[in-house]
Amino acid sequence: MTRLSLLLLKLLLILVFAGWVSLWVLKPTEFWTRKWKGAEAKASATAFGYNGLDFVVFTFPLIGLSIIGFIYLELKHHDEPRNSLGRTTALTSLSSPLLVNPYVGILSGAQILTSSLFIMLLVWTFYVRVSNDFKKMTPLKSFKLSIWQYKLFRMATRCGLLSEACLALLLLPVLRGMSIFRCLGIQFEASIKYHVWLGSAMIFFATLHGGGTLFIWGIKHRIQDEMWEWQKKGRIYLAGEIALATAFVMAITALPQIRRKWFQIFYYTHHLYIVFILFFLFHGGDRHFYMVFPGVFLFALDKLLRVVQSRPETCILSARVFPCKAIELTLPKDSRLKYEPTSVIFLKIPSISKLQWHPFSVTSSSSADEHSISVIVKSEGQWTSSLHSKIIHAEKQDSESDKRECIPVAVEGPYGPASTEFLRYNNLLMVAGGIGVTPFLSILREITCNGRNAYPDRIHLIYSIKKSQDVCLLDPILPQLLDIEQFHTKLKVFVTRENQIGVTLREVFNDVPKAEITNFSTANTTYAVHGPERLLWMAAVTVISSVMFLISLVIFNRFVISPAQKPAAAQKKSSTQTDLVLVCSFTIAIISAAIMAIAIRWKRVTILTNELQFFSNKQSKAVKQSSLEASRDLDEHEIHFGGRPIFQDIISNFARETGGSDIGVFVCGPQGMKDSVALACRRARVSQRNAKGKRPKLTFHSLNFTL
Repeated sequence: MTRLSLLLLKLLLILVFAGWVSLWVLKPTEFWTRKWKGAEAKASATAFGYNGLDFVVFTFPLIGLSIIGFIYLELKHHDEPRNSLGRTTALTSLSSPLLVNPYVGILSGAQILTSSLFIMLLVWTFYVRVSNDFKKMTPLKSFKLSIWQYKLFRMATRCGLLSEACLALLLLPVLRGMSIFRCLGIQFEASIKYHVWLGSAMIFFATLHGGGTLFIWGIKHRIQDEMWEWQKKGRIYLAGEIALATAFVMAITALPQIRRKWFQIFYYTHHLYIVFILFFLFHGGDRHFYMVFPGVFLFALDKLLRVVQSRPETCILSARVFPCKAIELTLPKDSRLKYEPTSVIFLKIPSISKLQWHPFSVTSSSSADEHSISVIVKSEGQWTSSLHSKIIHAEKQDSESDKRECIPVAVEGPYGPASTEFLRYNNLLMVAGGIGVTPFLSILREITCNGRNAYPDRIHLIYSIKKSQDVCLLDPILPQLLDIEQFHTKLKVFVTRENQIGVTLREVFNDVPKAEITNFSTANTTYAVHGPERLLWMAAVTVISSVMFLISLVIFNRFVISPAQKPAAAQKKSSTQTDLVLVCSFTIAIISAAIMAIAIRWKRVTILTNELQFFSNKQSKAVKQSSLEASRDLDEHEIHFGGRPIFQDIISNFARETGGSDIGVFVCGPQGMKDSVALACRRARVSQRNAKGKRPKLTFHSLNFTL
């Protein structure tokens, strides 16, 4: 019965998505314009209003996709067996890298196909709109434009529609808890690049839109008359100028050179998205905004649920300080919280910054660690350096107790894949660079906990580091490295900035200074990490907020909007009043969602109080350091000095050893490392064959430890 329900839900998802895409294809045509004017005129005569019709037709399909997606993922989670070794899908080949380029990164067949279809949609929209404009060819009387000026003006105007299409999708990739991308098996940290692409395209088209308009104004000496006026009806040009200027500020501060060096500037200026969206509404009017509104609506709900989830604050139970300026933080969690390996959590430590959130890969396993969750933080930027200094200062404090003062921390997540990706493959090849090893620690700890049954037959971990002392980050998986016979795990370490001869991995481990563990008091908190709400609850919150928005629109249509504004006789009668009606309805919907989310959260927090107290009493005894006095079993693993790994040879040899059967290649590290591994996988699939003459089945997965 569950399988049938999943099949029906998947079919429904496809149909709704196809219908939503069809709207974008039909909307530029004259046929749609004629039919839609009639539909709006009929709806305007009712309490439902033209804006209610716009919401149902243009906005709700994507919101409905999210609701159906929540239900689908919930059923799939209960139906999918935990151990699903070798269950590769027909779409696996589409995820393999086809293009590796330093400018666009690694592109798979699916990404190239999707991007091509989206570009075709933009071309279609622009072509149809401009063709219709040129056929009418009625230059504006007030401007007295020549033919070429009119054509340029209309093309600039239609570039605004292309910017609108990019904006409609812009916020979807940054949804952490919503189901849009999770249904496709795309993790949040991997979807960030789509946000970057869409944002760049949006600003490009918006610049053409604004620049072309300003150029025509300049030719006709109308800049002063048009630029600073807040029109009561139609397009509000000043609002568009403010929105474009805000977008420029966000784009410039998001450049990698600025974001990495001055993260605070990037973080705070990116919150100008509220200003940008509001003035885009005032500029384009509510009719255009309903196409963009699904992403805004879902993003607001996602943000709201994350804010509620992160309150109240919990505390750090213990911190293990590694000699390589990295810290393993252990936090309390609800024993019922289960998450998949390679999941990510976001941390905010108010004593360092009351606003900044930073993502970190989870290094623990919910199967092995029932009451705690761990992350490793490398001291590199200002925020992480402040955290490292705070832990070191607490470690050095003189205290009669073995527990230091509590450090409050707010937590969002964990967010992870909907299924266990690494279980699909008979063999695993994991490539890590520096702190990029953290996602693989959770995978290997999961395997250690669950044993060998139905897990990959052969596991190789390639670990590239700058200095030999960085091997201390492997301490959490040391038991597995010492039991090669049971787990079939092979480790190859490459130390790039040191040259030593005849040194074994065991000797390196024993020479590294031991990590120090600091325990913290939990006396000031009674709260543990419990993760996002259940998917069905999130679906219910989305449904309630959507209904409340529609009800609010009906009420405002009945009592606020004047009868003169209700008919859709003129497409350009978009006033600030109707825009504010949309804003007020949206606010009411979000408030109703907040009340429901807080009620759900309050119930869960109350349940966790006694459990945290039980765990805090055990903490000082439970947290112990794994011994770095490594045995001779570590001599079975390899360590190389003075050079980087040659991935082409590594992947070819691994494919030869395994017979090329169903190999999952996971890589987490610098972009250059990812590009090299992707190229090696592509070449191995093309040029290499096994004893039976078949090409190796290599599936590439790129993981991120930072955003």
